Amino acid sequence: MTQTGKLSAPFAWGPFLKKLAAIAIPVALQNLLTTTASMVDTMMVAPLGELSVGALGLCSQFSSLMFSGYWGFVGGGMLFFSQYWGARDDWGLERSYGMTWLCMMTVAVVFGCLAVFAPELVMRVYTDKQSIRDIGVRYLRIVGFAYIMQVFSMAMSSLLRATERVRIPMAASIASVGTNLFLNWVFIYGRLGCPAMGIRGAALATTCAAAVNMLAIYAMAHATGYPYLFRVREHFRWDRTQLKQYFVKCFPIICNEVLIGVGNMVINVTLGRQPEEVIAALAVFRTLEGLIIGFFAGFSNAASVLVGTCVGAGELDTAYERAKRLVYLCSGFILLAGLGVLALHRPILTGMSLSGPSFTAGLRLLCIYIAVSVIRMGNWIQNDTYRASGDAVTGTVLEIAFMYAVVLPCVLVSGFALKLPYWAIFLCCYIDEPIRYALMQRHLYSGKWVRPVTEQGMAALPDFQARHGFHGRIFARNVGKS
Repeated sequence: MTQTGKLSAPFAWGPFLKKLAAIAIPVALQNLLTTTASMVDTMMVAPLGELSVGALGLCSQFSSLMFSGYWGFVGGGMLFFSQYWGARDDWGLERSYGMTWLCMMTVAVVFGCLAVFAPELVMRVYTDKQSIRDIGVRYLRIVGFAYIMQVFSMAMSSLLRATERVRIPMAASIASVGTNLFLNWVFIYGRLGCPAMGIRGAALATTCAAAVNMLAIYAMAHATGYPYLFRVREHFRWDRTQLKQYFVKCFPIICNEVLIGVGNMVINVTLGRQPEEVIAALAVFRTLEGLIIGFFAGFSNAASVLVGTCVGAGELDTAYERAKRLVYLCSGFILLAGLGVLALHRPILTGMSLSGPSFTAGLRLLCIYIAVSVIRMGNWIQNDTYRASGDAVTGTVLEIAFMYAVVLPCVLVSGFALKLPYWAIFLCCYIDEPIRYALMQRHLYSGKWVRPVTEQGMAALPDFQARHGFHGRIFARNVGKS
């Protein structure tokens, strides 16, 4: 590496892949454990009938909406965490964590209150089937208590991952998943002297597992001497300039996640008006989708850290070269994961109580998703890479614009006006992905997504711009601040 940050040797694949694996594999394993637990939840609920499976799936969609509400703050937080970690700026790291934690917990409290105190309203939004609504209400009233603990755990995990302490969240997930599986067996069917609680037992097991996950992360971080989670006073010592910088960077990401979450809710409401066997198939598909995304999220998180730390440290050319390679590597990995799930579809779908029409529906949904997943996840990895590098706008604008101008109109017209089959409506959900991929690739190779927030990164920016032949007002303004 030269003084200007320009690569003076061929790309070092060995250290790059080693570091990618060190971050990605533990995170992927953690997510796979969580998703596997969700699969087992569905399997253990399956003997209660397809209505219970469908209700569980719709409740999961409400959880996904909460995920969209707080994930914008996770994305914004990762931007600051990774860059400040690269610059070894403890002061910036701690304050950005405090802002991220407070915003995430606000979302968790809102959704937890809705689940506990207004579950009928929530279920009425997602389906018109009264039999499914009644089951979902019983589940939400209990699982709503888990939301605050789940989001607290996610906030801590995001900071740990960004600072390359990925083993702590993984170990906590192992403890949480084990707790969830055991308590499902106890509470759902009434083992060890407990009454058989059915769907309420699954909710209680999830809540207990959330508590175990949160406490395990906290205890292990404290035992290993990890400092950043425990300097509480430093977390909230912000000034107006820091708050402004944080929300200016986070605002596009928050808008993206919230608006995409609302858009997905509209899609789920449309699909929730399909026959009951299709709703059950969708519930199972969402679990399998979580398995694929969980595998992918490890590599997405690694990309954010590997690129963001370089940007924060002023190694901008390294960040640029890493980003280009990460997109194609992660797309290849996600193809392998999708094909693996497809190869095992029969035992998985039948194990989740799908048969006859519901089995056929589940297989069709899975095939459509795997066909588009490589492009879809390519868009995701590019957007996460841009965010970690300081560009929170480009991916947001493209995703929101296409969701509301293309995807939602197609879904609503096909579902309510044309009344097309469920698989055609489902296919419309991904109609925008190839176009966005082409636009995101063009932006990737332009290098204009490199927008540091640290002094080291901003100092290296003019030379990086000059070599790549572009200049912009945003970059100039950042350099002026340094």
